[in-house]
Amino acid sequence: MNDCLFCKIAKGENPSYTLFEDDVLKVMLDVFPNSTGHTLIIPKEHYKDLDDIPMDVLTHILEISKQIKPLLESKLNPESIVLIQNNGEEEKIKHFHLHLIPKYKSVVKMSLEEVYNLLRR
Repeated sequence: MNDCLFCKIAKGENPSYTLFEDDVLKVMLDVFPNSTGHTLIIPKEHYKDLDDIPMDVLTHILEISKQIKPLLESKLNPESIVLIQNNGEEEKIKHFHLHLIPKYKSVVKMSLEEVYNLLRR
C-alpha cells in the first residue's frame, strides 16, 4: 500500500527506532507510546488485520514477541507487559501490528532516544 505508514517504515522510507528486524518483520518503539518502552511488531508485508494475516507470519510475530518481552522486562523493569492487537475501527493504522506495552506502578519518564539506547545495549 503506497500510503501506509507502516509499509513505508518497513521499506526504510520512513525512520524508526528499530530494535529487531528480519526478512518478515520489524520490531520498533512506538513514537506515540502509551507508556515508556511501548513496542510494535509489524510484518513487512501489508496485512490489514487478523483476518488476512497468514498463520505462519502470525506465528513468527508471536515467537519474536517472546524474545522482545524479556528484553523489555530486564531493561525497563515494568510490573507487567500487555500485548494488544486491534482490529476494525479501533485500529488507527490499518496494517496488522502487535503492541507490547509495559505497565508500571508509577510513571516512568524517558525520551524515545533514552529508551532506544537502553534497549539496544
